[in-house]
Amino acid sequence: MRPLQGITVITLEHAIAGPFATRQLADLGARVIKVERPGVGDFARGYDERVHGLASHFVWTNRSKESLTLDVKHPEAQQILKRLVAEEADILVQNLAPGAAARLGLSYEELSKIKPEIIVCDISGYGSDGPYRDKKAYDLLIQSESGFVSVTGTEDEPSKAGPSIADISAGMYAYSNILAALLQRQITGRGQHLDISMLESLVEWMNYPLYYAIDGASPPRRTGASHATIYPYGPFPAGDGKNVMLGLQNEREWTAFCEKVLLRPELAKEERFSSNSRRSAARDELRQVIVDTFAPLTAEQVIARLDAAQIANAHLNTMHDVWAHPQLQGRKRWREVDTAVGKVPALLPPGSWEECEPRMDAVPALGQHTDVILAGLGYSPASIAELRAAGAI
Repeated sequence: MRPLQGITVITLEHAIAGPFATRQLADLGARVIKVERPGVGDFARGYDERVHGLASHFVWTNRSKESLTLDVKHPEAQQILKRLVAEEADILVQNLAPGAAARLGLSYEELSKIKPEIIVCDISGYGSDGPYRDKKAYDLLIQSESGFVSVTGTEDEPSKAGPSIADISAGMYAYSNILAALLQRQITGRGQHLDISMLESLVEWMNYPLYYAIDGASPPRRTGASHATIYPYGPFPAGDGKNVMLGLQNEREWTAFCEKVLLRPELAKEERFSSNSRRSAARDELRQVIVDTFAPLTAEQVIARLDAAQIANAHLNTMHDVWAHPQLQGRKRWREVDTAVGKVPALLPPGSWEECEPRMDAVPALGQHTDVILAGLGYSPASIAELRAAGAI
């Protein structure tokens, strides 16, 4: 038995933050019913066609769900949705435009009157109130508003993160808050309203640079893939054209690095390199020493030296390298999930359960489960056909 078996989630979601949160719940065994617009669905379905014709974002965030198509502007569809929530839902998750769910009668205030135990999780860019409440909020915009972009990139140019980290952070805080609300409900019998803001989620992740810049102090420099305040910590080229990522955390490691990697033990005693702050200030000089030492070596030879000195290091892997990563292969972390176009590989969710594996069912086709879900609410095949003809489903 999986931890959330018996829990039903109704979700009005699109893009990444909401779907990523509810996929975590599905992984743990919850039944997740995804309400989508007829004929179109979650607009993330159309982001690209890279996964055998399906969108990469959608395949990632929507496995193990049921797809129900409803035109929520249609009166009959609204009644179906309200019935579904009232009769089936333990949790309602939505990341529609601000106020849209409330206009459908799906606010916690309204639902808790008829179902006190329901948990309602609203995910938005800026939260349910405040001066930014109604601003559009896409991942890049939140990365910018949170200050993330200001400390990421090179000295000459700021950069966003590659993955959608604002969406991911909000999705994970939604997930963890929902789990906490379920625990609280076991004690109180009552549900909870959760208001998850993408801005607040990512600003939480920004607290180190915020504290570093407290009281008007200068913020961390943009240093590309290098660490802004610890050195040497980042990518360095080897003689074969590949880069090796390495990081030193303390003076013991610095001494070992000089002795066993650079083969220049005298550097450990030089005043200009005698502390992290001094090494960081003299990073251009030190980088040249490191690059010159690595120039006659291959990346694998550099890594062998680093491993022998017990200095933290990593390959600078491409996406193709990660697909074949020996650690993921060695721990048997890859599975296959079904889709409308056949099986695709999928990574086991982080964490290992001895009792059972996480749920990893199919990625749903648009509206795939509409008839079954409506039949479960008591609709006859003829009634379902009428709803479809009327454009309600």
